[in-house]
Amino acid sequence: MAAYLLRRLLLVIPTLWAIITINFFIVQIAPGGPVDQAIAAIEMGQSSGLPGASSGSGNGKASPGLAQFGEGQYRGARGLDPEVIAEITHRFGFDKPLHVRYFEMLSDYVRFDFGDSLFRGSSVMGLVKNALPVSVTIGLWSTLIIYLVSIPLGIRKAVRNGSRFDTWSSSVIIVGYAVPSFLFAILLIVLFTGGSYLDWFPLRGLTSPNFDTLPWYGKVTDYLWHITLPVLATVIGGFATLTMLTKNSFMDEVGKQYVVTARAKGLNEKQILYRHVFRNAMLLVIAGFPATFISMFFTGSLLIEVMFSLQGLGLLGYDAIVQRDFPVIFGTLYVFTLIGLLLNIVSDITYTLVDPRIDFEGRQ
Repeated sequence: MAAYLLRRLLLVIPTLWAIITINFFIVQIAPGGPVDQAIAAIEMGQSSGLPGASSGSGNGKASPGLAQFGEGQYRGARGLDPEVIAEITHRFGFDKPLHVRYFEMLSDYVRFDFGDSLFRGSSVMGLVKNALPVSVTIGLWSTLIIYLVSIPLGIRKAVRNGSRFDTWSSSVIIVGYAVPSFLFAILLIVLFTGGSYLDWFPLRGLTSPNFDTLPWYGKVTDYLWHITLPVLATVIGGFATLTMLTKNSFMDEVGKQYVVTARAKGLNEKQILYRHVFRNAMLLVIAGFPATFISMFFTGSLLIEVMFSLQGLGLLGYDAIVQRDFPVIFGTLYVFTLIGLLLNIVSDITYTLVDPRIDFEGRQ
């Protein structure tokens, strides 16, 4: 197993390189970069200086993923002095050749140095560190609740397949799956955050302003109080897939020969279900863990972060795309990819813990 894990960890390196490289060259053809943003702001009188003047690329490093164009190709270049445009281009690192920026980016990323944000006045690593706990909080709690509910529910539906319980529970989870998370979030906000009805939960943030002054038990209560609605809004559509996967996995195993043999030996249904069927049926459920967590961690939390004013990675990446803040875009992409690859390795380890017969190292 150790040799297999070592191979998987080494495979992370070329995978990261391929994803970052492909995205680096894709953005070269994307219109409207940071220089366009800066020139447009100057022309509209929205800025007295250059965006990012104090922090954009003050470390002298080229910004990864920035396309290099001639001065006349900037849409906002009309009416500006060419020296001003040249200064903006130099400040954002556009004056360097494409291959130089690419290899500088790779060199920096090996050292987990993502440079500085062009518009936020902070390093990319600092922004990621501040946003990561929020996304991890939503992702972990959502995934935990989904698994704690879906696995027992799927097992019960498999045992009582075709019953009234199976029918109405399927209807409920399908309706929940059909409801968009942002729509459910709006409903929760209207009902429980002091709108037209109840004022039970806070509307924004993960902690109260006086969080640091609270005792430890007060901090735990305050944290759970703030996270309740965002997590509920995130998990509403997550039960259906895992519940039906669990049910179908158990039903498929129940029909196999070893279950018939166990019944012939006189084992009761509970022993058969939890001593024999459970281990085999859970393999498919475990295989879906990385996808479930990643969907909760990244894609599923974006609108929730926006609606509840939670400064997580999803909102950070979205704002960076809108602003064409390429260092932040590539930094969050790097973190997203790395976490996803490591979760796949964790999934393989969990496979062997559930069923020791699985030997990845012995595969050809």
